[in-house]
Amino acid sequence: MNIIDDLKARGLVNQITNEEGLENHLVENKVSLYCGFDPTGDSLHIGHLLPIIMLKRFQEAGHRPIALVGGGTGMIGDPSGRNEERQLNEASVVEHYSESIKKQISKLIDFNDQEKGAIAVNNLDWLKEMSVIELLRDVGKHFSVNYMLAKDSVESRIEHGISFTEFSYMLLQSLDFQRLNQNENCTLQIGGSDQWGNITAGLELIRRTSEEGEETKAFGLTFPLITKSDGSKFGKTAGGAVWLDPEKTTPYEFYQFWLNVDDRDVIKFIKYFTFLSLDEINDLEKEVEERPEQRVAQRRLAEEMTKLVHDEQALEQAIKISNALFKGEIKELDKNEIEAGFKDVPSFVMEDKEKGLIDLLVEAKISSSKRQAREDIKNGAIYINGDRQQEMQYVVDESDKIDGAFTVIRRGKKKYFLIRHQ
Repeated sequence: MNIIDDLKARGLVNQITNEEGLENHLVENKVSLYCGFDPTGDSLHIGHLLPIIMLKRFQEAGHRPIALVGGGTGMIGDPSGRNEERQLNEASVVEHYSESIKKQISKLIDFNDQEKGAIAVNNLDWLKEMSVIELLRDVGKHFSVNYMLAKDSVESRIEHGISFTEFSYMLLQSLDFQRLNQNENCTLQIGGSDQWGNITAGLELIRRTSEEGEETKAFGLTFPLITKSDGSKFGKTAGGAVWLDPEKTTPYEFYQFWLNVDDRDVIKFIKYFTFLSLDEINDLEKEVEERPEQRVAQRRLAEEMTKLVHDEQALEQAIKISNALFKGEIKELDKNEIEAGFKDVPSFVMEDKEKGLIDLLVEAKISSSKRQAREDIKNGAIYINGDRQQEMQYVVDESDKIDGAFTVIRRGKKKYFLIRHQ
């Protein structure tokens, strides 16, 4: 199965500029292809994962990926898929974001393979050298205003207004493709379906700036934007975006995100994001149909994604935390695992070396009053580090610290509270 057939089988092809021509080009050549990432933050999130994985798929099929970090275009802002202007960042901020993103991409794509090793480029390297006059003469003259207005990314913004800054974004991205085609023999640009207008504009610039009579081989391919069956936005949780940076989203939280994917979405996401064979995916689909309560497909998805984005050790820790919380074996965790597993639960700093349980429940706002605290203890609703505690005179002290740092109190079945000891 060739790379295009595999992408189609996974539902990863939205549009191709010349399907037959591209298939032949990929069979006959080791192709350089690129995808761009504008640095709008100091970390990528899982919304960026699919383009990176697409580059990785092409690399594993024998082609050379180019990861373009938009240090220049990132200071302009892509209007695609937005109904309002982006906030512009200072050059120093964009530069910091660009370096952070390069490091993250390098963990997911092989930059060391001698034959098909990826390269990273920053379009600021050529855009910063270009004057306004050069941009208008060398790029702008090849595009009519009517052509640009007809693009979805621009047309959808006309009613609400679009600045000349964002209107010009298409010219800059077109120049990226043309420069990479010229300097790196890059013949394919990939991107989400909202990038179709920018990609085809780049092809137009390549065609118009080629030597007369010279055959130009350049192609564009887009993949679908990710949607969820329940209508909610992919990659968002109650705590916000799911980041690739483990300092922003811990490997445990990352693992849990994939573990909690809806049955209606899990097979689609396995096809999109993992490198499992289609035969294995078909077996997992049967598991979802016949034994959905066992969540076999979700576990496999969570394992594959955590291992890919982080590493085997992070996956083992995420599984250990998950199992400990599920079984109530809190004491099996160390302080770092406690910190990761209870990152978003309410916490309370206990400054005293020891404190009566009733007072602690009230002060930490676990129970609303001393009367309620006594009732909770009496009814067996209070657990300390996984163990039920029904003793009214119980005192929380040094012996209740896990790894000398935390005590975990649970009220009822699911309400956790983290006690931090001074």
